[in-house]
Amino acid sequence: MNKRPLSVIIIGCLFIAAGAVGLAYHATELGGKGPFQSELVWVLFLRLLAIVCGFFLLRRSNWARWLLLAWIAYHVVLSAFHPPFELAMHSLLLVAVAYFLFRPRAAAYFRSAGGKAA
Repeated sequence: MNKRPLSVIIIGCLFIAAGAVGLAYHATELGGKGPFQSELVWVLFLRLLAIVCGFFLLRRSNWARWLLLAWIAYHVVLSAFHPPFELAMHSLLLVAVAYFLFRPRAAAYFRSAGGKAA
C-alpha cells in the first residue's frame, strides 16, 4: 500500500501543529526572571516530541505511531490530576487516535513500509 490514509495525514498534521503551537507558547516562558524551572524543560520536550511523532508518522515510521499513542496515554495519566473534563477529553483523544492509527488500512500502510521511513 503506497497511498497514505487520510486519517494518518490528519493525525500527523494535527500533532505537528499542536506541538508547534505548544512549543511556541511555552518557549515564551524561557528566560523569565526567576529560578530555572525543570518542569518547563519537560513540557518543551513533550511538545517537541509531538512534532517529531507527527513528522515521522507522515514518513510511515511504525515506531512513531506507537510513541504517539504512548504520548497521549501519558497525557491521560496527567489528566487524572486535573478536572474530570480534561481526563474525559484526553481519554477520548486516546481512543480516537488508537482507532484511526490501528485500523486495518492504517496498519497495512505502516506494515508495507517494512520498518523503514519512506
